[in-house]
Parts: sequence; C-alpha cells; structure tokens
Amino acid sequence: MQDAFSRMEMLVGNTGVKKLSRAKIAVFGLGGAGAQAAEALARCGVGSLTLIDHEKISLTSISSQILALHSTIGMSKVEAAKKRIRDIDENILVHTYETFYNEETAGMFELRSFDYIVDALGTLSSKLLLISRAAEARVPVISCMDMGNKLDPSRLEIADISRTTVCPVAKVMKMELRKRGIRKLKVLYSRERPIKEKLFRRNRTAVKQPMEGNISFVLGTAGNLLAGEVARDILAAGTTLRS
Repeated sequence: MQDAFSRMEMLVGNTGVKKLSRAKIAVFGLGGAGAQAAEALARCGVGSLTLIDHEKISLTSISSQILALHSTIGMSKVEAAKKRIRDIDENILVHTYETFYNEETAGMFELRSFDYIVDALGTLSSKLLLISRAAEARVPVISCMDMGNKLDPSRLEIADISRTTVCPVAKVMKMELRKRGIRKLKVLYSRERPIKEKLFRRNRTAVKQPMEGNISFVLGTAGNLLAGEVARDILAAGTTLRS
C-alpha cells in the first residue's frame, strides 16, 4: 500500500524509514537555509523537529526564503514553519521556540535530547555558543557558514572547518573554535568569493547597498545540502538513536 513515504522507502528501505522516523533534530535559525533544511527533513519523515528563531517574516524575505509569502508576512518564522510541516506530515512532533539563542536562553535547551543539530544561526556569538554546548553534549552538528552575497550554488561544499577556504566567516570561526579547544566541525560553506559591495546611483548620489544580498537558489540549495547530510548520517548510524 502506498503512503506519503513510499517512494523514499524504495530508496532507503524500511529500516531507513524507521531510523528517520525516530530521529530528533533541532534546527537553530530559520532563515533561507535553515527553513529549507527543516522542510526537507520533514519530507524525510523525521520523528521530531525542534525549531528555534526569534524573527518574523518580512517582505524582503520573499525573494529568498521558503517560508516567506505575502500571506505569511508578519508571522513568526517558527509558527510559519510549524504550519507547513504539519501540512506535510501531521505525525511529526514539532516544538517551536520564538527566541534568540544566546547565553541567557541557552539553558532552555537540553542538547543531549537531540540526535543531530543544524546550526543555521546568523550571529557569530550564537553559533560559537551552540557549537561549544553541542560539543560538551557530544551531539553531532552541521554548521552553515555565511551564504550572503553568493550567486553560484555549485560552489557550495560540505567539509570539516579545517579544510575550508575563501569563506571569511569560516576563517573567524576556525580561530575562535580553536580557543575553545574545538578543532573539528562539519560545515557547509561556499568556495565562491563574496560579490563585492556595490554602489548604486540614486539621484546622482552614490548609495551603498544597505545589507547583504541573497538569492533563492543559493539558500535553497544550502538548506537541502544541510538536510541531506543530516539524513545520510542518520541512515548510516549503526547505533540506536536517542529515545
């Protein structure tokens, strides 16, 4: 009998479907990459998704983020994501936290309860804190580096942070993690050099681009790569996932 995951079962087998259905995954940050990763994982039938983000959806997100529609502008990202996931698979347990992850709020999360963590946070201090706490809890993490000002999704690559090149954020994080005694971290980064800041002419006056540019197919690809790595690691795991 066919169900929503019949085609996936043909690929990963009944054992694979069961492994994914038991997986408890946290996605920190629901921007373009994080939201896409959460949705892709939901379409894999994972058992539980915990979603963390403090922002609401804005008009400027429509060009690059899967959660952003004219009908969702002003809605919190976590609630918009939960609504979509419920419509994909109502059996997935979805826990949402509309909060900013930092030293004050980190205690809200028992990281040991997760099988995998996706770090798609946009603030360096928050990323470093999450990765450090996850290392203490011995929970696997994949961390998304900066996808802003990139135009070529074919240059995205998953690697240990020690092997990254070009990416300015990865360079800073590498140094900061070493100070914390962390030398290994799986990351998604781009080998494309960021498009340089441009000047726009408005009424004969040079105006600097006010924020980082981004585009749908880079962020969407990044999210799918994050989800794919998590799912493959879970499928490859020889041990029973956390109960």
